[in-house]
Amino acid sequence: MNQSPESYDDERRVVQMLREGRDRINSELAKVIIGQTDVIEQVMVALFAGGHCLITGAPGLAKTLLVKSIAQIFHLKFQRIQFTPDLMPADITGTEILEEIGEGRRKMVFVKGPVFANVILADEINRTPPKTQAALLEAMQEHQVTAAGERYPLEEPFFVLATQNPIEMEGTYPLPEAQLDRFMLNVVIDYLPREDEVSVVEQTTSRQPTKIEPLFSGEDVMAFHEVVRKVPIAREIVQYAVNLASASRPGQEGTPDFINEWVSWGAGTRASQFLVLGAKARALLAGRAHVTLDDVRSLAQPVLRHRVLVNYRAEAEGVTVENVIDRLLEAVPRP
Repeated sequence: MNQSPESYDDERRVVQMLREGRDRINSELAKVIIGQTDVIEQVMVALFAGGHCLITGAPGLAKTLLVKSIAQIFHLKFQRIQFTPDLMPADITGTEILEEIGEGRRKMVFVKGPVFANVILADEINRTPPKTQAALLEAMQEHQVTAAGERYPLEEPFFVLATQNPIEMEGTYPLPEAQLDRFMLNVVIDYLPREDEVSVVEQTTSRQPTKIEPLFSGEDVMAFHEVVRKVPIAREIVQYAVNLASASRPGQEGTPDFINEWVSWGAGTRASQFLVLGAKARALLAGRAHVTLDDVRSLAQPVLRHRVLVNYRAEAEGVTVENVIDRLLEAVPRP
């Protein structure tokens, strides 16, 4: 079906808005965030592609500040949920209460929880037990909540931006594999270089934080999602993304030896989908109308690191999941 001129003009307008928006976003975030360029880019890729994002790092690295600052850029309903060991599923999704309706009659009424928003900050998500973590599963995948047999749709757009501390730290619970797979990217935030850290300390101890101005509405974000999916990509690059994911699975035909030796569980089909979708968003943010091989390769770490599970042998030899993904990028032939 041919595209109407009006539709084509709308798409061009949205693409131009997205390209210009990258500079405006960086300008606004620079008011409160210093450095972390790659981290910001990866979170933006997830948001413009319509995916959820997990941000991993030690306490005190401004994970929460980053997520709150990014949420403020979008004129969307924002809710923060602080995950604690005593948090219950109903504290996230909502609960039914008995309400008076007059003349001595009462009925059960569903009171919506904080998950009914556009942007959810799930702060320190791995501080709560798996039962409560799983309360987000249906919301993240189906964009709805089911309570007492009734389905309640969530507002669109809907994002979960979750922060977590390294699992080696005390008081943390590993996220179930099913929930990890719902996150498009797992972005690792590390310590700043010395000069950037000096700038952060100077800025945060000399003046109050500057207010971030909203740049995009919910309608803008939904339009971005539509345009990102229409970015052209060569079949050879799609095949490369699929090859990267399939090569991470041990025991398969053609799997590299180091995968069979070090990996217990590899990435599924969702990894291939997110590699392609994220590459499309990255291309548009970079001002390009087509996807390159570098777009896919640059997202291999954040897409695969929470989908590839290394075994005890790898841990004993000091091999990390990042080492495995680097080896994958070397082993899988480029088109």
